[in-house]
Amino acid sequence: MFKSIVLPVILLGAAATVHADEGQWQPHQLPQLKSELKRIGITMPAEKLADLSKHPMSAIVSLGGCSASFVSPDGLVVTNHHCAYGAIQRNATPEKNYIVNGFLAKTRAEELPGGPNTLVYVTEKVENVTDRVLKGLSPSMSGRERHELVESRVKALIAECETDKAYRCSVPAFHRGLEYYRIKQLMIRDVRLVYAPSDRIGNYGGDIDNYEWPRQTGDYSFLRAYVGKDGRPADPSPDNVPYKSKDFLVVSAEGLKNGDPILLAGYPGRTSRYKLPSEIRFARDVDFPAKVASITADLAVIAAATQGNAAWDVRYASVAKGLNNVLKKTQGLLDGFARKDIAAIKDVQDAEFRAWHKSHANGSANLLADLDNVIGQDMAQSRTEAAWLEATHSDLLRSARTLYRLAIERQKPDAQREAGYQERDLSFIRARLTRLEQSFVANVDEARYKAALARYARIDAKVRPQGIDALLPQANMLPAMYKASDLSNTASRLAWIGKDPDAFRLSNDPFIQLAVRLHDAGMALENRRSDIDGNLERVIPQYMSAVIAWKKSQGKPVYPDANSTLRVTYGTVSPYSPRDGLTKGPFTTVDGILEKETGKDPFIVPPALKQAIQQKRFGVFKDRALGTVPVNFLSSADTTGGNSGSAVMNRNGELVGLNFDSTYESITKDWYFDTAITRAIHVDIRYMLWVMKEVDRADNLLKEMTIKYPKK
Repeated sequence: MFKSIVLPVILLGAAATVHADEGQWQPHQLPQLKSELKRIGITMPAEKLADLSKHPMSAIVSLGGCSASFVSPDGLVVTNHHCAYGAIQRNATPEKNYIVNGFLAKTRAEELPGGPNTLVYVTEKVENVTDRVLKGLSPSMSGRERHELVESRVKALIAECETDKAYRCSVPAFHRGLEYYRIKQLMIRDVRLVYAPSDRIGNYGGDIDNYEWPRQTGDYSFLRAYVGKDGRPADPSPDNVPYKSKDFLVVSAEGLKNGDPILLAGYPGRTSRYKLPSEIRFARDVDFPAKVASITADLAVIAAATQGNAAWDVRYASVAKGLNNVLKKTQGLLDGFARKDIAAIKDVQDAEFRAWHKSHANGSANLLADLDNVIGQDMAQSRTEAAWLEATHSDLLRSARTLYRLAIERQKPDAQREAGYQERDLSFIRARLTRLEQSFVANVDEARYKAALARYARIDAKVRPQGIDALLPQANMLPAMYKASDLSNTASRLAWIGKDPDAFRLSNDPFIQLAVRLHDAGMALENRRSDIDGNLERVIPQYMSAVIAWKKSQGKPVYPDANSTLRVTYGTVSPYSPRDGLTKGPFTTVDGILEKETGKDPFIVPPALKQAIQQKRFGVFKDRALGTVPVNFLSSADTTGGNSGSAVMNRNGELVGLNFDSTYESITKDWYFDTAITRAIHVDIRYMLWVMKEVDRADNLLKEMTIKYPKK
């Protein structure tokens, strides 16, 4: 059971004075925000929201990269269409194209396996373990020694937590290493695809509309969690039964209006709100432009290599979708940095902080000089690591390197192995190696690797990892390497699990040979990263402690950066003005679907949807003010990647929508939260329910959920 945690006073002192919708709050912080929740109109007690064992937080789950929630007592999970895309693609074929045509299981027996990468995590316990991670660390340790000791303590805490193999535990850092919490999650590994609309609904507008507003996207899908007959997580089996979720969200079709309050709960991935100006300039001027160029080139290679081959196109659909999403977000960050000089804003804040710190240093006068030095090392190392990624940009090589590293790590006692290669990680490694068969074609991988090696050759030699140039293959060697390798075959890849390092060193497989040749260089990079991370972990928490004290003195919000752990944010349904003279309203409707229709991807409207709109079969899902069915809406909630699929709840904690995106102008919120223009985009539950009823006839699911319909 979840127990309340008392944070140090320094972390909570400012919370009661927050007057913005900024903040991705840990659930146990919510009682400190009572006045804010009351201000916007949330009626649920903050203490209830802070308790993971009680509704609604007990219904909020993670998919390991996306968020979701239970919506029935029988393990029915709702999330975004793009979050279930891997499961949809896994089951799709050119003959049964569930991507284009959608999928609906009318019975439990018809539900399809989500695959080994589709998992549901139910957070059951969170505890502060900071003392156990950081106690007694010597200032005289090298960065690498410090990092490795912290890692060993984290692994011990995880092992202690995972004595029951039904659970997956983690010990993430908060406030950039100032605190550590141990998270215990029930890991359900039999997850099945229940329903997904056509991507002409679930991804309407495609990459063109990604991060844009107005949107008309039905980005939703349903999965179901299954367990053994004893109620415990089990491997996929026909004998498994639906998981009996302790709580589930009631669905409200009563709707929202402009200004209404919302709560949003999920697992946001990463934010960088506390980065220094130098880190922002590095991202803006060096890191992000290089990433945009690399991804753009890679996507062009994939498009050219798969053109005209329907089977190859399906295999790389999920890969391309993911790359396009990262590309648009990264480009959006660059555009945001150009539109508003966030580095300059941070310069002012940094100068104010440094002036404050000078008079409050308390013996840490060298802190800021140490900080600037280690961040400089971090940025330089990041450039070298980016070059390494180009030099090794091949799925076959990545698989070979994983297998060889696993063989080496398995020579050590489990507790001494590198995180990611322990016995607890074997099922994930096996799943990744198996999953490759759904998203790999040797010819395409060869084309991608050839292009990546050419990009690598253009990188400044001073930035490249030392000693690897002579180890890499020449472009003219690749055709023979791909032809001779057995790693394209799933059974052959999996057969390498359990072999000792000597078997790899004696192998004739060209990609195994390449992995062996590159191993020492890769380890040198990794050891350098450990040293830098250890120094960051020594200095950054001191800096964050000072920043928190400074912010507290100003009455400003104090919350940790997102780190893929359960968070709650709040806000209101709100329009915004992206530029002078232009205001964008908070709702879109089904009428906009037809207005955007072109008959060509990504603006093809399925006939059944078009007919339902034209015939105005809106029923109880018609919004009285809008006169039609709402599709998407905006709110001022603080979200980021990982919040995809997050439950959007009304003042009573009832499900009214799903988060799936943010506006293009909001992308820089990961670095700087601008209350005037930051807006999250949600799919309105009324559109979901209406499509399920009038278009896809998902009556079995509508009956299974508890739905509150508007009063007549």
